[in-house]
Amino acid sequence: MTLRVLVVDDEAPLRYTLRTILEEEEGIEVLEAADGQEALDRIDQERVDLVLTDLRMPCLDGMGLLDALTRRPRAPRAILITAYGSERIAVEAMKRGALDYFAKPYDPEEILRVLRRSLETLRLSEENLTLKAALALRRTMVFSSDAMHRVAGLVERVAPRDVTVLVTGESGTGKELVARAIVKASSRAAAPYVRFNCAALPRELVEAELFGHTRGAFTGAIQAREGLFRAAQGGTLLLDEIGELDLATQGTLLRVLQEREVRPVGEDRSFPVDVRLLASTNRDLPTLVESGAFRQDLYYRLCVVTIHVPPLKDRPEDILPLVEHFAALFGERYGLPEARLSDRVLRLLKEHSFPGNVRELANTVERLVALADNPWIDTDPFALAEGGQGESAAQQSANGTSSLGLRKRVAAFERSLVTAALEESGGNQSEAARRLGISRVSLIDKMRKYKLR
Repeated sequence: MTLRVLVVDDEAPLRYTLRTILEEEEGIEVLEAADGQEALDRIDQERVDLVLTDLRMPCLDGMGLLDALTRRPRAPRAILITAYGSERIAVEAMKRGALDYFAKPYDPEEILRVLRRSLETLRLSEENLTLKAALALRRTMVFSSDAMHRVAGLVERVAPRDVTVLVTGESGTGKELVARAIVKASSRAAAPYVRFNCAALPRELVEAELFGHTRGAFTGAIQAREGLFRAAQGGTLLLDEIGELDLATQGTLLRVLQEREVRPVGEDRSFPVDVRLLASTNRDLPTLVESGAFRQDLYYRLCVVTIHVPPLKDRPEDILPLVEHFAALFGERYGLPEARLSDRVLRLLKEHSFPGNVRELANTVERLVALADNPWIDTDPFALAEGGQGESAAQQSANGTSSLGLRKRVAAFERSLVTAALEESGGNQSEAARRLGISRVSLIDKMRKYKLR
């Protein structure tokens, strides 16, 4: 892809000089703007990889443009053009985020040296984001199969780029974990990450939840809400199960993506939004498009890049690493940190097709660990799932997996709920207590009881 540079200067002859140098010497595609505001308008409309901007301009000067760029999560970096002897201002600009600077009158060799140095900085930054993406997926998901390594490769490539991604796959395959890895390795990682399940609310409330509403916009709207798009401003919004959106909401969503602004329900004005959109679905969207249940134009907006997460039955190599991971996770949660599954149990798990994918595997291992009273587990996992005892009492006793007493089972279950609430709230005790429906004092007591502090 040809590098695209935006030259910003209020003097047309100087823009022409820079254009000539960049195009003839480096083969760079050059765009032009006469001031900072025109530059921002072009950046909003077109891909720009790098900005060369003069310091003194009408309307919005170079320093103002630099400040505006640093406030935008995926705005291009800038090189400042200063007057001779303005080194102090140039240093201040670099503190505010400029990549480099050069002085007027133009020295073509100096311009090219600064440009090449800046491009190398950008390349190293891109490589760093790619490495972060690789680590993010491996820290989020457990896998060893070639299929998941291909998924990891896609995540590494798209995470640093501010592109819309559609994550597809059956329920329980880990689509949300893939989305989370993309967010962690993106330039928006420190900004808000908002998730919304499109199937979680009645159709009438989905638009109000996504785009916001005014007070009194509909029955029950006792106060205004900004909506999830504005809540995710500067960050990322994941629309889970996007195939469940009704056609009317699809049309509104398409307008938001095209115009980059939202209009809350009942509001007579729109608000600009800067949000990276991720979407996931277990539905076959092309089939929905053919049947008229999903808008074709929205589908093409969403599937700029598609990452398909394969079902567990197509990657059996991942089963044993996942079992080991879940045994350690739930062993810690239920007070059996040394939990180990016998070879017989591992064989049964490896031979199972797992129609519920990774979620079913996780639930199966959790059930085995929760019902065990010592670290060595040799109980038939699928007999337990069907509501049976799996083995006779004598067999369970011989295998060291006799049933737990009621009190111990209740305590293990309560400990798991508290642990899960703390994990989901990022360790925020007030939020975890709210999720559990108890007071913060009660939560702290339970944390002390189960040694979770």
